[in-house]
Amino acid sequence: MNNMQKQLTLSNKFSLQGKGLHTGLDINITFNPAPDNHGYKIKRTDLENTPIIEALAENVTNTQRGTVISKNNISVSTIEHALAALYAFGIDNCLIEVDAPEFPILDGSSKQYADAIQMVGLTEGSTNKDYYIVKHKMEVKDEATGSSIIILPDDKFSANTLISFNSPVLSNQYATLNDLNEFPAQIAASRTFVFVREIETLISNNLIKGGDLDNAIVIYDQEMPQDELKTLATKMNLPPKDIHSLGYINNTPLVFDNEPARHKLLDLIGDIALIGKPLKGRIIATRPGHKINNQFARMIRKAIKQNEIQPPTYDPNAAPIMDVNRIKELLPHRYPFLLVDKIIELGENSITGIKNISVNEPFFPGHFPQEPVLPGVLQVEAMAQTGGLLVLNSVDEPERYSTYFMKIDQVKFRQKVVPGDTLLLHVKFISPIRRGIATMKGYVFVGDKLVSEAEFMAQIIKNK
Repeated sequence: MNNMQKQLTLSNKFSLQGKGLHTGLDINITFNPAPDNHGYKIKRTDLENTPIIEALAENVTNTQRGTVISKNNISVSTIEHALAALYAFGIDNCLIEVDAPEFPILDGSSKQYADAIQMVGLTEGSTNKDYYIVKHKMEVKDEATGSSIIILPDDKFSANTLISFNSPVLSNQYATLNDLNEFPAQIAASRTFVFVREIETLISNNLIKGGDLDNAIVIYDQEMPQDELKTLATKMNLPPKDIHSLGYINNTPLVFDNEPARHKLLDLIGDIALIGKPLKGRIIATRPGHKINNQFARMIRKAIKQNEIQPPTYDPNAAPIMDVNRIKELLPHRYPFLLVDKIIELGENSITGIKNISVNEPFFPGHFPQEPVLPGVLQVEAMAQTGGLLVLNSVDEPERYSTYFMKIDQVKFRQKVVPGDTLLLHVKFISPIRRGIATMKGYVFVGDKLVSEAEFMAQIIKNK
């Protein structure tokens, strides 16, 4: 009956060591299991009072050569490869401890993070996952760079990245991820990349102190004198190489022909992780980078904050979990006061029901003859009946119990309901049932619009 997925965390902690790409420091990082609704948090163990930063899009302060998050002037950078692995494995909650101002670069990909996650395994929590479900096309654009990210409705997370550079070696590439299950084999090992022509600027900005030919794909696409190349190698503490043709100059060959495009997809997932919720939608990212990725994540975060709860997804073709006959076995209400037609979703802590509003409802002739409007009190009653079914689902032999409402608070009506509307009735527990008392929050949607809401307190009583 309950097909909802539970939140996930690590089954055990794991640690990795490596140097920082930009600082060159030797860094230790540990990933710890965390409780439900914890999200991703990063703890700086090298600082006094070990400050914690929530890994959320609004905490991003720099996107120049990686994603940097900050809080109270404390920063952590290059977090995207680790977060991509956590997100791709469906991990909702994790406390990350790091003893430096950046994560280790490792081999420039997510592979070691992914391997470690697979080794320790995952554990389910008791709380349902809270997806952000894309209902309509959303888009962010950067006219200056030609970058754009579009997201379309889909029943799972998927992504396409298209990259384009003014380069004879790396001009146009694309990569596709149709399902997050493909991440370990198809995306995780894709390394970050840099053009040789960018290295001098990066060095002069006190960056890439830990960069080498093992943790980044280095692209040589503009001929330079050999003495300049040797000078660059010396500045990076690397052995000089004689390079006589354009191309990739790595110690290890490309893992995939389109490894740069796959890495951009990896970065995208790492930045999407900062939304704070798993996402259902298909992303098409053209010339993505950390800046536009963060703009996109902030757009979703803003939408989440504006809507306390997303409208349920209703597929009229799907078989109901409870039809009206089953509902009548559990609820004592009958015509004209049974206000739930079917239940489409039922979990331990929440329920979604449907009520179709017909012009033939008995109250419309009096409310109002010239402008039929569903009375607000009946919207509250429809929520209450749906909540009653949620409560009864928590007891054995539910047919032997009834629910009686003791209190209704915080009732709000946002727009009118008229004949032809289909009400989506979503009710969830605010707190666990104690001593036969249940506290719930109910919402009524028509389409994507919230039309009313209320809080309830109900008592479960055994029938005589």
